[in-house]
Amino acid sequence: MPDTAALLAAEAAQQGLGNTLRVLLIASIAGAALLAWFLLRGYRGNGSDENHND
Repeated sequence: MPDTAALLAAEAAQQGLGNTLRVLLIASIAGAALLAWFLLRGYRGNGSDENHND
C-alpha cells in the first residue's frame, strides 16, 4: 500500500502552477481596474474645467 504522505506530496506538486496562474489573473484584473480608474479620473478632470467660466 503506498504511503499517504507521498501521495499528498505528489498531488501538491501538481497543483503548484494553478496557484501561480490564479495569482497572476487576480493581479491582472486589479491592475486593469486601477488603470481604468486612473484614465477615467483624468478625463473627468478635463471635462469639468471647461464648464467653469468664472
